[in-house]
Amino acid sequence: MSIEVAISRMSQIQAMLAAQSPMPAQQAKPAAFSAALATAQAGTGAGANTNFAALASTAPATATTAAAATGASELPAGTPYAAEITAAAKANGVDPALLAGLVKQESGFKPDAGSPAGARGLTQLMPATAAGLGVQNVLDPVQNLNGGAKYLKQQLDAFGGDIAKALAAYNAGPGAVKRFGGIPPYAETQNYVRIVQQNAASFRTASAPAAAAAPSATPYSPSNQPSEI
Repeated sequence: MSIEVAISRMSQIQAMLAAQSPMPAQQAKPAAFSAALATAQAGTGAGANTNFAALASTAPATATTAAAATGASELPAGTPYAAEITAAAKANGVDPALLAGLVKQESGFKPDAGSPAGARGLTQLMPATAAGLGVQNVLDPVQNLNGGAKYLKQQLDAFGGDIAKALAAYNAGPGAVKRFGGIPPYAETQNYVRIVQQNAASFRTASAPAAAAAPSATPYSPSNQPSEI
C-alpha cells in the first residue's frame, strides 16, 4: 500500500469516527460548567444573589444623593454649610457673604444653637418669627437658613437696602430701628452690626480669587431683587 493510499484511508476512518461520535469531550465541558454553576448557586442560596442586587441598586442611589447634597458655593472653602447658605441667600435675593456673616455671629454655624430668649438654629429665629416665615422645623439647617435669609431680605427691603439698618432690625427688631431713625443706641446691637459686616467682608475677601474667575454678582438693590410674595 502506497503512502498516498494509506493517508487517504486514515482520513476516511477519521471522518467516520467523527460522524458517529461528534466530539463528546467538548460537549461534556458545557454540561460540566452548567452543573458546577447550579451547584454553586444552590450552595450559596438566594441571599448571595440578593446582596449583589442590593449593591447594584444602592450605588447609583448613593451617587445621586451625594450629587443632590452638593451644591454650588460662593463662599470660601471650608465654610460650614457653604452650599446651603449660598442657596438660601440667592433664593431670597441677599448676599451669601452677608448671610454667612450673620450665621457666624448668631450661632457660630451650630445648627442646634439656642439662646435664653428662645431663639434657635443657625440664624437664631424666635418661634413666632419662624412660624411667620413658614419654618416648620427650626433646627433643620436648610429650613432655618431659608427662614433667616427671608427675614433678612424683608429688613433690607424695609430699610431701602441699608445693610446696617437691616442688620440692626434683625438684632433689635424693626420697631427699634424706626423709633431711633437708625441703629439703636444699644451696645449689643451696635457691636452686632459691626461684627456681622466684618464677617461678611472676610468671606468676600477669602473668596475673591474664585469670584474673579466667575461673572460678578449683581450688587444688592431692592429694584433688582425678587419681591416678597
